Amino acid sequence: MSQTVRDQVISIIAEQAVLQPSDIKPDATMEDLGIDSLGLVEAIFAIEEAFDISVPFNANDPSESGFDISNVEAIVSAVDGLVAAQKAG
Repeated sequence: MSQTVRDQVISIIAEQAVLQPSDIKPDATMEDLGIDSLGLVEAIFAIEEAFDISVPFNANDPSESGFDISNVEAIVSAVDGLVAAQKAG
């Protein structure tokens, strides 16, 4: 997994949580970080823009999206997969 992807995703999540990237732990949930549903949607939009990808995310029912938002590591992994798929093309 690209460290750049990890760093960028964590930076975006940290910005939404108003925390330092070093404060973001891989197993932290969005709730743990104080990110509500609106903040999560804003983070998803920022991730899409940063990586020029389209995240399959349904804000009304995240469990139906196929994009795992259970914790920071899951989000990083999902974004890394989308970026790899885009490059493979």
